[in-house]
Amino acid sequence: MSGAVSPVTGRPYGLAAVCRAWCVSRATVYRQRAAPRPEPARRPGPVGPMPDTRLLEAIRVVLATSPFHGEGHRKVWARLRVQGVRTSRRRVLRLMRAHDLLAPSRVGAPRGPRSHDGTIIPATIDTMWGTDLTTTITGEGQAAVFIAVDHFSAACVGIHAARQATRFEAPEPIRQGVRQHFGGFAKDIARGLSVRHDHGSQYMSDAFQGELRFLGIESSPAFVRAPEGNGCAERFIRTLKENLLWVRTFETVDELRLALLAFRETYNATWLIERHGFITPQAVRRNQLQPAVLAA
Repeated sequence: MSGAVSPVTGRPYGLAAVCRAWCVSRATVYRQRAAPRPEPARRPGPVGPMPDTRLLEAIRVVLATSPFHGEGHRKVWARLRVQGVRTSRRRVLRLMRAHDLLAPSRVGAPRGPRSHDGTIIPATIDTMWGTDLTTTITGEGQAAVFIAVDHFSAACVGIHAARQATRFEAPEPIRQGVRQHFGGFAKDIARGLSVRHDHGSQYMSDAFQGELRFLGIESSPAFVRAPEGNGCAERFIRTLKENLLWVRTFETVDELRLALLAFRETYNATWLIERHGFITPQAVRRNQLQPAVLAA
């Protein structure tokens, strides 16, 4: 159809115009038109006690039963190990690639030198939290979603939805986390904690900064136009979109708020963090708190 000539202009319609008319992504068309991937070279030696067909079935079961969408071969391999299926990670990658089970991804554009070249991962929990916001559509119109995550454990410490993205709604995830992990809400109760945020008007406002000072929290703004400085919050928002905001609809903001709180519990209890050896954020926090409890 994109090669057909328009009787009005005398020129081909073009792929972009056809995709707009059919409401189809051009990336989808290119992927369908691409030649099938050749079978990758197999590692020499015995395959193992489980043949490829049975392992492929186990991979499909993991993908179907996982509460999250878009998990890559590393987390599938880790979940198989938890179930007692011992196999090579490269073998899982080969099977998922050959049967189009990998999550689609895009290669970003090349970039110049980055302003942020260090690390934002501290050595302990409740040392640095990251906060950010995104938006979604409900039956009542656009709603703002505010989140806060712990940079060490990657746990969601607070999440909130509001009709408007105001400076008074922005601190709510921080309040939730302070009440849960610091035992209350009082002056200087969270001293020693810093909060990473961007330069949005909500976060640079006197209301937000004043609440941080009241709680004893240090404000830690990221570099301008360097979202990787707030990467922990950005990565959680991607997970939130892929597994909730883009796959469900909400009639009211209150319904969205309840769904966000339920997602926080599911995420903290079942999401796997690769840098901690594929364990959940809840387990990371529990493992770090246990030595302190035993010492007390």
